[in-house]
Amino acid sequence: MNETTVTSGIARLATADADFAERLDHLLAWEGVSDAEVQARVAEILAAVKARGDAAVVEATNRFDRLAASGMQELILTAPRLRQAYDGLPEAQREALAQAAERIRLYHERQKPESWHYTEADGTVLGQQVAPLDRAGIYVPGGKAAYPSSVLMNAIPAHVAGVREIIMVVPTPDGILNELVLAAAHLAGVDRVFTIGGAQAVAALAYGTESVPRVDKIVGPGNIYVATAKRAVFGQVGIDMIAGPSEILVVSDGGTDPEWLAMDLFSQAEHDEDAQAILVSWDTEHLAAVEAAIERLLPTLEREAIVRESLARRGALIACRDRAEAVSLINRIAPEHLELSVANPEGWLPEVRHAGAIFMGRHTAEALGDYCAGPNHVLPTSGTARFSSPLGVYDFQKRSSIIHCSAEGASQLGRVASVLARGESLTAHARSAEYRIRD
Repeated sequence: MNETTVTSGIARLATADADFAERLDHLLAWEGVSDAEVQARVAEILAAVKARGDAAVVEATNRFDRLAASGMQELILTAPRLRQAYDGLPEAQREALAQAAERIRLYHERQKPESWHYTEADGTVLGQQVAPLDRAGIYVPGGKAAYPSSVLMNAIPAHVAGVREIIMVVPTPDGILNELVLAAAHLAGVDRVFTIGGAQAVAALAYGTESVPRVDKIVGPGNIYVATAKRAVFGQVGIDMIAGPSEILVVSDGGTDPEWLAMDLFSQAEHDEDAQAILVSWDTEHLAAVEAAIERLLPTLEREAIVRESLARRGALIACRDRAEAVSLINRIAPEHLELSVANPEGWLPEVRHAGAIFMGRHTAEALGDYCAGPNHVLPTSGTARFSSPLGVYDFQKRSSIIHCSAEGASQLGRVASVLARGESLTAHARSAEYRIRD
């Protein structure tokens, strides 16, 4: 199957093509953070917030979100306001939000690591102590769309981890508040909300201002300015990851309804024009059927223009030779979301090395994971699933090593440490250890 394009603009590729590897590399290429101009603008904002605190945050917020706030107090939402948003929701929305929150909470409760220790024969105790962060900052996007699900996925693991204070920032362009987002903050245990966004919000969380407390870690996705700012402040504060556009890889054996798969691809393509949706199959007739479903269903979408642009830029239907080649593509792409729309998905798992979240079988739409299945939807993108994991409770905790030597243990270890320290010419180290050696 040679590469062509159809009305939707989605590319058709085949692994049998001589230039397939080159075309795939081009398709997957994505620079997650910024050119020199963006970096310079972000650096200017970060420096201003660091130097002038609240005043710089308010100035940037007024400028970029088209507001007219006179001070930071106008950009703070309190717990009663969050509760009001929750109470004011239609019953169906309130119930759906509560069910999603509970499922997310139950899943993440199972992730909680425990402190541990063991005692050696000479009485020396070694172990690990797990402790939560003091304060976490949750960034929630507020531009092209509002994401109450993002609030739940970021804040609930922090709450389960035992974080003492959760601070949320969310931009409100033109002063528009999203009640679902605020209701989600109430359900997820957020302590304070600041209606700020962009690089100025990241700076406020990283450095602290008169009103915004400095946090230990910033989590949550944002636009290119947010991603660039997070990378710049890393080291001053922890971050979760540098998130790129949303992406989905669907592998189908030909047995799933083509319209289901078309809509699964659309579900990620509708995020924004840079999102990526790829379908892989060794059944070329099935690929043609999905292609036809894409053409048929595209005009029915509310976000048709965004989906069409996304598919044209970064979408693809890929014909591979067989199952083994499909597995190879999975691990090469290392997708954020992987749908195994096949007869026996469990049989694939041992071979899948790189994927953020794996959706098993024909009935498990990726969209269920976005909202309410339970596992976190904050996932590694742009191939970083090769070395990164979904956001979880462990991201809001840290581990301290525990070493408690008995007198006998200190004497035995002292002899070993002495030899190694003197081998490194660190004689103070050696003598420190030698003082504990028994004759």
